[in-house]
Amino acid sequence: MADVSTYQFADDGSIPNHPTWPMIVYKGAFADASGDRAIAIENAFHTNGWGNSWRNGIYPFPHFHSNAHEVLGIAAGSATVRFGGEVGGVFEVEAGDVALLPAGTGHQNLGSSSDLLVIGAYPSNAANWDLCRGNDLDRQQILDSIRTVPLPSTDPVLDASGGIHDHWQ
Repeated sequence: MADVSTYQFADDGSIPNHPTWPMIVYKGAFADASGDRAIAIENAFHTNGWGNSWRNGIYPFPHFHSNAHEVLGIAAGSATVRFGGEVGGVFEVEAGDVALLPAGTGHQNLGSSSDLLVIGAYPSNAANWDLCRGNDLDRQQILDSIRTVPLPSTDPVLDASGGIHDHWQ
């Protein structure tokens, strides 16, 4: 069973973060996954309507997505990640943890183990997602885009109850 926590971040002038919805962290959501944890995370995300998945790490520069929410499942290793830009916080994530980022939420890998493996995914209505770095963008267009990203119908970890159903209304 995951320990669910939420974190709301303000706009820092470069990283907008989401104006309403918090980042949700599911600490240990897949800690007890048997077999291949990466496959277990991918299967759960896909079953719960979050697709377009990928396997990699987290970029070492601050970035966000203005047109899609993103879920990051830590399949292996660990990392120190700044979420929310300069006004956010530094978090230690490890195998089994999941971070659900509403559109606009900044993230940056500050350092990780050599075996870090992240499974990322997006709601089914997010066919393409952008990669924004903050300073070189049309700020008003970015803010407008973040506000119009729809609420997903399911939570990537908890499906039809909990998570976004409790914290993104």
